[in-house]
Amino acid sequence: MTDSETNATFDHLLFPTDGSQGAAVALDHVLDIATEHGSTVHVLNALETALYSPFQIGGDALKQEGKRIVKDTADRAGERGVETVTEVRKGKPYREIIDYAAAHEIDLTVMPTHGRQGLERFLLGSTTERVVRRADNPVLTIRPGAEISFTYPYRRVLTPSDGSECARDALEMSVDIVNITGAALHLLTVVDVVSVGVDVRSDIKTAMLEAAAEEILNDASSVAKTNGIEPAAETVAYESSVHEAIHSYIKEQDIDLVVVGTHGRTGFDRYVLGSVTEHLVRTAPAPVLTVRESTARRS
Repeated sequence: MTDSETNATFDHLLFPTDGSQGAAVALDHVLDIATEHGSTVHVLNALETALYSPFQIGGDALKQEGKRIVKDTADRAGERGVETVTEVRKGKPYREIIDYAAAHEIDLTVMPTHGRQGLERFLLGSTTERVVRRADNPVLTIRPGAEISFTYPYRRVLTPSDGSECARDALEMSVDIVNITGAALHLLTVVDVVSVGVDVRSDIKTAMLEAAAEEILNDASSVAKTNGIEPAAETVAYESSVHEAIHSYIKEQDIDLVVVGTHGRTGFDRYVLGSVTEHLVRTAPAPVLTVRESTARRS
């Protein structure tokens, strides 16, 4: 890779947990990855300071509950021979997770899309959403109840691209993962027919759109081939919704993992206003790995 920040390694995994059912589903996947690669799993429980103050009634009990949660998680990991490091912190959970990942050089943070607060709170400040938006290291999100029966090592990895710099970072991460797991790489670009007009299949406009889409795919394919990966599929889809087109592809091709940048042409500031990545994290039927645009590209 030309930018080491996007390299996929799995030596140190961070698993923030609140002991919820959603966290239990994500833990199974974390342990699959750790078992395969001999990873150390960092188990973190972050107590919300405003809610769990020791000066409030029950505050100390909640701290003890946090210790129990990380211990139970570590015990499960130990049953599979996975080494763990445990910690309970107090503060803003999303900030504690991000700070911990930075301080311990975490390679990958793995989180469910919702825990105790419920999926309906996702756009109202959930911990997972904030971590995805702000973390510099890659974040793997797993939606409890996802329709796809995903597995590890991954068999099929999908990388949607819009030709942006952050999409390239996601592609480079995908190539690394494919090299590590032996998965098949699927490349996809989606033309949003609503944004370009109903009569998208006509005359000059059609030719321009098709040429642009093919160029995006050719560039992505070139990056993969340069790194020794022959894409299993290169697809252009014409749909009225980008994220729905990606959803359909995931289900039709039985994709195990989707790798996307945290923002593309829509701009990072619009993340919570309907970006493709935000929709995928909330609703994708398979795990979603989000890769933030590298510092080198942002500078």
